[in-house]
Amino acid sequence: MSAFLLSTLVGAGIIFVAELGDKSQLMAMAFATRYKIRDVIIGLTVATAVVHLASVGIGYVIGDAFASYQSWIELVAGVAFIFFALWTLRGDELTDEERDKALSAKSFAPMVVVGLFFFLAELGDKTMLATITLAAQDESFAQSAGTWLGSTVGMVAADALAIVVGAVLGKKLPEKAVTVFATTLFVIFGVVLIVSGIRAM
Repeated sequence: MSAFLLSTLVGAGIIFVAELGDKSQLMAMAFATRYKIRDVIIGLTVATAVVHLASVGIGYVIGDAFASYQSWIELVAGVAFIFFALWTLRGDELTDEERDKALSAKSFAPMVVVGLFFFLAELGDKTMLATITLAAQDESFAQSAGTWLGSTVGMVAADALAIVVGAVLGKKLPEKAVTVFATTLFVIFGVVLIVSGIRAM
């Protein structure tokens, strides 16, 4: 399997999990009640692609600067994923004020509104930090490109799934099950990276 394809699959899987139960997923559901689903998906895709491109760039620079400390990068990444597990377990809520502010913006085209709010919501968010963590381990441009593509696809897929499931379940996701599932996977990712980092020392 090529480095590009592998990093694409890993990025898609991890960011899909990171997005489960996230505030931006709840925002996608809220937007879908007001705008066409097509406009919501296009807006969030563009915003995600831009934010994750920046995230991958930051992660690649960090990884390149500390290339000789790859085992430490894996160790730190593993600890970061354990932190993401705790963050997921704590939960992330979209407040009524945030929802009302997002849905009250009428002066721009729906795709622009959705894209702008998703862009702002993702800055410093769990999925952005997870993407930076993944990209810090990339060793080539192909891997970084795969991480960017995969992380973008993973987040868009998770948000699109939330819109569909929300429509079927009356705008209500099975939050507890989603949280436990995402937390468990993050712990597994974290432990694997920590063990790998320790072995490489």
